[in-house]
Amino acid sequence: MCGRYTITVTFEELMTRYFIDDPSFDQYAPKFNAAPMQYIPAVIHDGKRNKLGALRWGLLPSWSKEDKNAAKLINARSESLLEKASFKSLVASRRCVIPADGFYDWQVKEDGKHPLRIMLQDGGIFSMAGLYDIWTGPDGAKISTCTIITTAANSLMADIHDRMPVILNRDTEAQWLDRSNRDIPALMKLLQPYDSGQMLAYPVSPAVGNVRNDYRELLHRAGADAV
Repeated sequence: MCGRYTITVTFEELMTRYFIDDPSFDQYAPKFNAAPMQYIPAVIHDGKRNKLGALRWGLLPSWSKEDKNAAKLINARSESLLEKASFKSLVASRRCVIPADGFYDWQVKEDGKHPLRIMLQDGGIFSMAGLYDIWTGPDGAKISTCTIITTAANSLMADIHDRMPVILNRDTEAQWLDRSNRDIPALMKLLQPYDSGQMLAYPVSPAVGNVRNDYRELLHRAGADAV
């Protein structure tokens, strides 16, 4: 699964990476411990170009009667997307990517759970596949929310957790974002485990377990620069 992640680059780096020329993100700041129910940066395609904005993490389906239970929909299993009422109608037209440069997961050992940060070997930005929806409240206020799609673990993640976020490469990212792409079977085939040879994992401080902690030192390797 994916319950915490990092996006620590500058706003300018995000804009350059996703070819953004008209961002709608007023208060971007790097996140060292992004958590569910927070507003996070996300990229969608409006039919002409990529757009960067903020989505609340935890999907609230447009048909929901009230704003609750979104915290339970932070992840969507790729294998059952087309079977779940909350997700199946979104695959055709409400796809997004969540920019990240790492994510956290907890490895269970005999002495307890140990947090690790997982990232690409080159340390670069990557795109986690997601879905979004827009909910309108009784007062007319709109809330835009998202979920991160997960898939089976690759060989690196297998010793940590049996699930991992779907990470798209540049080619599959473009296909996923393309709003004109309605080929559902082809889109579903994009949701595969990422190449473990291009990833690495290292231990970090247990401080990442507290959602109130959000500072650069959380990225440090535990034991060398523990916080």
